[in-house]
Amino acid sequence: MQKINQKYINSIVKTALNEDLKPLGDITTHLITSKNRRLNAKIISKQNGIVSGLNFCKAAFKLIDKKTNFKVMVEDGNKVKKNKVIAKIKGKTKSLLIAERTALNFLSHSSGISTLTNRFVKKVRKKTKICCTRKTTPNLRLLEKFAVKKGGGLNHRYNLSQEILIKDNHIFAEKNLRKLVQKAIKSKKMVTVEIEKIKQLKEILDLKFKRILFDNMSINQLKKALKICKKKYETEYSGNANLKNILKISNTGVDRISIGSLTHSANSFDFTLELSS
Repeated sequence: MQKINQKYINSIVKTALNEDLKPLGDITTHLITSKNRRLNAKIISKQNGIVSGLNFCKAAFKLIDKKTNFKVMVEDGNKVKKNKVIAKIKGKTKSLLIAERTALNFLSHSSGISTLTNRFVKKVRKKTKICCTRKTTPNLRLLEKFAVKKGGGLNHRYNLSQEILIKDNHIFAEKNLRKLVQKAIKSKKMVTVEIEKIKQLKEILDLKFKRILFDNMSINQLKKALKICKKKYETEYSGNANLKNILKISNTGVDRISIGSLTHSANSFDFTLELSS
């Protein structure tokens, strides 16, 4: 997966700031008489959870005014309680007001994903890995996968170029599952094969590849499939995993559980920014 660096952070945050400011800038803040007066600000957590995305938050303030001072009070991946001060900021009134919402949007989105991921991680057996998917917000995949890792989760493939994942529609298009898997093996790429039925598993059981993904199977089907595999492959489950059933899935002994809702349905983490003299 690509690494998050400052260039990437600045690019994403700058696009978000432009979305908020074009074409006329912050026309409300323009009305303030003492907009160049330097003020203090605190970002405060309004709930318990896992914080992440602080570098994106900081970048919003720095891109508006590089002289703004941003002091981080916790690190990405830390657990925080309600009313915890996450960061202290000092800068011009106008700079703080202009950057506030964009900064909090990144922090809230990332921390929401990390917090939800951590809830899943704490529910499963230690040997079970919780994975995200490619069900991410367009152009924010790197941030969202970063947030999953900070919540204790594992990243699935970053994009279509990284690994081969043979899914149901690939199988439908090719018709012959075995031949498709054999072609994939020859590519020398890491191969995962998604199956929905025991019959499909038996078709490919003698072939050597990395991982089998059991899609939308019942717990009983999953147990049977894992028994047939006899630990020949790394195993993964996907499909309708939630906080209520995640432990049952984990207790089957499956190695990984992939969950799209980590990135597409996480609630935004609640933060507030408070100004003071």
